[in-house]
Amino acid sequence: MHDFPLIVFDLDGTLVDTAPDLISALNWVLAREGLAPVPLESARKMIGQGARRLIERGLEAEGREMSMADVTRLTSDFIDYYAEHIADDSKPFDGLIAALDELEASGYRFAVCTNKLEWLSKRLLEQLRLTERFAAICGADTFGVAKPDPVILQQTVAKAGGRMSAVVMVGDAGPDIGVARRASVPVIGVEFGYTDVPIAELKPDLLIGHFRDLPAAVARLLPAMTS
Repeated sequence: MHDFPLIVFDLDGTLVDTAPDLISALNWVLAREGLAPVPLESARKMIGQGARRLIERGLEAEGREMSMADVTRLTSDFIDYYAEHIADDSKPFDGLIAALDELEASGYRFAVCTNKLEWLSKRLLEQLRLTERFAAICGADTFGVAKPDPVILQQTVAKAGGRMSAVVMVGDAGPDIGVARRASVPVIGVEFGYTDVPIAELKPDLLIGHFRDLPAAVARLLPAMTS
């Protein structure tokens, strides 16, 4: 355990704008089933609870019911396709790199806690050349639990070498606010992510609309440690 403040980020809709590639993969799966594509803007709100839930919500949007076995098959096909196209159009949100640079210089370290599969998360961050930024990259399958279960956040912090008393969560949707609350960790909400409930209504401790505002928000909730 080390005395450094740790910032734990959600991935999709928080660090990286992954919607174009996720929805492209979803629409590829839907097209194979003879279904119409889901428009990108409305589909953005479907993201954030893992691949299977995205498939289920895509089918719901089309009014199509399928068996659990069929959904499992589509989810597997989706993941295969998505893995090959994971960074075609996905990119870090504006201002992220500068914010990380500023925070790192102030002594903060970073981790990722996502409901995306760990290997897909690592593949995405590797292709975006962001892997080295994070002390831990943990997904829904890393510890066998997903957000908002507090265990995933607690274990992510432990894997990063941090401690729960010096953590702030940054996320864009209900699972992020929920996991932070259950783990008694302060949380910053980002307004540019993917959520079917407006992030302000979920009442994060602070709200930012651009990454340029992250360093000041973090400093308010989790001051840098000078020792």
